Amino acid sequence: MSQARMGVRVSTRAKRWVLGIAGLSVVAIVAAGILVLRGESGSEAPAEQGTANLPGPAEVVAGYLEAFAEGDVRRAASHTDDPATASAMLADSRSGVAATTIEAYPVDVPAAGGADTVEGSFRIKWTLGPGRVWQYENPVRLDRAAGGWTVRWSPTLIHPRLAEGQHLAARSRIGSPAVLDRDGTPLLVWRQDGAKAAEDSGEVTAPLLLDGMSRLAAEQAADSRSVAIVAADGTEVRTVHGDEAAQAEPLTATVSAATQRAAQGAVDSAGAPTMLVAIQPSTGDILAVAQNAAAGDTPNALSGLYAPGSTFKVATVAAALQGGVSADTVLPCPGSARIGTRTIPNDGEFDLGEVPLHEAFAYSCNTTFARLAADLPADGLERAATRFGLNADFAIPGITTEAGKVVAAADPVQRLEDGIGQGRVQASPFGVALMAATVAAGEAVTPRLWRGQDTTVNTGYQAPPAAVLRTIGGMMREVVTTGTGTALRGFGEVRGKTGTAQLARDRNQAHGWFAGYQGDLAFAVMVSGAGTSDPALDVTGTFLRNR
Repeated sequence: MSQARMGVRVSTRAKRWVLGIAGLSVVAIVAAGILVLRGESGSEAPAEQGTANLPGPAEVVAGYLEAFAEGDVRRAASHTDDPATASAMLADSRSGVAATTIEAYPVDVPAAGGADTVEGSFRIKWTLGPGRVWQYENPVRLDRAAGGWTVRWSPTLIHPRLAEGQHLAARSRIGSPAVLDRDGTPLLVWRQDGAKAAEDSGEVTAPLLLDGMSRLAAEQAADSRSVAIVAADGTEVRTVHGDEAAQAEPLTATVSAATQRAAQGAVDSAGAPTMLVAIQPSTGDILAVAQNAAAGDTPNALSGLYAPGSTFKVATVAAALQGGVSADTVLPCPGSARIGTRTIPNDGEFDLGEVPLHEAFAYSCNTTFARLAADLPADGLERAATRFGLNADFAIPGITTEAGKVVAAADPVQRLEDGIGQGRVQASPFGVALMAATVAAGEAVTPRLWRGQDTTVNTGYQAPPAAVLRTIGGMMREVVTTGTGTALRGFGEVRGKTGTAQLARDRNQAHGWFAGYQGDLAFAVMVSGAGTSDPALDVTGTFLRNR
């Protein structure tokens, strides 16, 4: 018996297949796939002389493989002697494996000569995803009948170990959680194209964090995709490709889905661009990062640098306290003050006269704090800011953060501007939240986003003495009870500092800030162009009410 070895390639990504065999040339436009049938040596196979010049075994196998690779299971089944069974089993296995492409290659399909049965083989190649290819060889048997050659149906045409009533099924992480929040709520789930947001009632949790979380999940999770033979009742019979290992364990983030939803709802309640970052002081866990649509898609809440306004007075008062001033030291708070070449006014030029430092802090006396800053050493504010983490540098897997930038100022006029959070002082909402968390914790805080994925501290910081931080915490409580933050008096034991920072490009516009903490929750809110801190207080109230 003469034999012809032929190589066939079926690719579901092309739009044309060409069949050339023994002088017979068939060209057809199909929905998808390229089929090229040729001898391995490059020569054409000898013609198959069937009844009434019907297609021979090689052509029938080629037709079966071309249809199977395209996904046209009915047409593939029509080449067999049991189209109904073949169609159902082919469909079940194709959908079960869910390959991105399928290729099929005849390995050995002999010419029939005078025989009524021909046995050969072909190879199937499933592409399960980028870099994931599964291939194996199958037997094929054809019988001569009055109507021409037909493929004898057997489940082994799908896989050599497949039996009746069984099908192939890919086991993968698709549909399983990729990232969980701190309480086990899915934040991302595995889809065909990677880790994507899990939607809760149509709302996406932590949209600013999702891209970075998705990248990290893809980097950390092992490829758990495998293929099994599955019985009709769903029982797995055996694994035929890949490992039997369980699906990749999801990553766990420090984010609280409930806190994040409250944060997102709070910023969405504001019309102006608004951002909010929440940190747990006792652990450094990042609980929420939110900004509204007006603030755009760039995660400026984590790395955008802005003048922090009077929230920076937390650092200025720390420098003063460590320089020998006490919370009860009486200092002037005039409506305006001339210091060097600069005239500094209070908001609305309110005048408190002579008051203790803690009262000047509660009412945010610019004139008092400008004088304190001007009298500090050149690097006084830089050192104070550094001890609250504003010059720290952290590498947190999945996100990019920048806390702030505060440098020494030899000019007293520059220092007074810096001392009230204007001038060259810059901080992000993340950095201001870190500053509040440091006061709440009584020590330096290392922010983190993951369980089991450590933050790398490139540049750390040492917090002010605990006694100084306790004093500042008391001052921040006074801000809420009697000072500029009384709008939050009804929200329990809230401590904080308001801030208004004029924009460098337009002195008539200002960002509004509130930085504070309540128990083991520290946070910072910034409303861009708000003009006053009142909108930031409103957003904070909404956040605390709904968390």
